[in-house]
Amino acid sequence: MSSGKRRCSECKYDFIPHNLPLRLTRDEWKHIIRLFLMEQNSNSIVERTQFERRRVFRALTKIRIVLAKDVPEIFSGTVEVDETYVGGQWKNKRKSIRNHGTKRGRGTKKQPVFGILCRNGQVWAEVVDDVEADTLQPLILRKVSTGSIVCSDTWKAYTGIAARGYVHRLVNHDEKQYSDGKGNLTLVRKKLGAELVLYLNLYWLYLKKA
Repeated sequence: MSSGKRRCSECKYDFIPHNLPLRLTRDEWKHIIRLFLMEQNSNSIVERTQFERRRVFRALTKIRIVLAKDVPEIFSGTVEVDETYVGGQWKNKRKSIRNHGTKRGRGTKKQPVFGILCRNGQVWAEVVDDVEADTLQPLILRKVSTGSIVCSDTWKAYTGIAARGYVHRLVNHDEKQYSDGKGNLTLVRKKLGAELVLYLNLYWLYLKKA
């Protein structure tokens, strides 16, 4: 059709491709949400529900949009700040990139993402150009109220946070330290191995699985 719409050959319904109403029953929504809360990734939810892939992806997008509306404009209290890198699995990279190689963590060619987590479980994250102080500290000033406790690792970008009106707690991962001993960084022990990670690290793991 000239308007860009298509017409179903059976019911004659006019529709715009990829913009069909998402019709799910209450039980189907419950099933998807339950698996989402169990931290199942998108492909796993498709496999376990046997729903059409695009329907599941659209449902998950709507769930994430609703969750994002619950994130406060300003965080306060005890918060964690951290950065991660996303960009797909190494085996899926072009051969030219694999041959050239890249490093893990800071200095990688992947896309950096900065996040702030409040101890009530709310998380804010944003794609950033880099992980330097000129980029990250203005985000902290904009999203975290002064007087709050800001927990971070020893990355140089966080140096000077205390001078901006925050209580700054540090954890030195290079020395295998994952808590400052004052209870400001609640620890979670992974099922495999003895490595201790922070709540925001767990969020990054879930983000990369989704």
